[in-house]
Amino acid sequence: MTHKRRIASAAALTTLMLGLTACNDGEDAASAQDSPSASAPASSDPGSKSPSADPSDDAAAPADGDVAAPGTKFKIGDRAVLPFKYGTDKKGTVAVTVTAIEKGAEADMASFGDKAKGMTPYYIRMKVENVGGTDLSYASLRLRGKLEGGGPTGVILIGDLPGKCDSETAPRDFTTKGASYETCSLSATKTDPIAVASFEEGDAYSDSPVLWTS
Repeated sequence: MTHKRRIASAAALTTLMLGLTACNDGEDAASAQDSPSASAPASSDPGSKSPSADPSDDAAAPADGDVAAPGTKFKIGDRAVLPFKYGTDKKGTVAVTVTAIEKGAEADMASFGDKAKGMTPYYIRMKVENVGGTDLSYASLRLRGKLEGGGPTGVILIGDLPGKCDSETAPRDFTTKGASYETCSLSATKTDPIAVASFEEGDAYSDSPVLWTS
């Protein structure tokens, strides 16, 4: 199986963002010549072909626990109930428990190419539960890593590191209350350590994300 991997790096205090990628098909990463974007071979995971998650405030009401308000802060290990929307036809309520934020080694980033040199990866591990009991099969949920205090890392990664941080989509039977699966979101930094996991899906949460800290 091949895995899509992409890096976007943003300078602090600016809105300029450049897409950086790694290719495993033998092409020299330098051939991109600062192109805005380039792609590695796409994943065969069926969930990867669906539109990205875009929760809204009118997601289905939770069946177990109160929905966390935008800006709520949790500790790693805490369970947060959140509204969730994926694509145009999957909507419901999930509970996310961040179980760990693990530091990787710079060498783990080799598959992203030369432009990943100097980056340290962090693995945000989580459990996702179907709280509302709606059909969320093959949906994908991602958390972003942030620096201590909630500051941005300046790096956005798209993809995973097989065997170290596997970004899983919800299984086919993720359609009933209580169904769950485990997944991992990959983040990286060239500066301070990543110490926060951030849920930013949907307008309300993009402005005021739910955070997990140690």
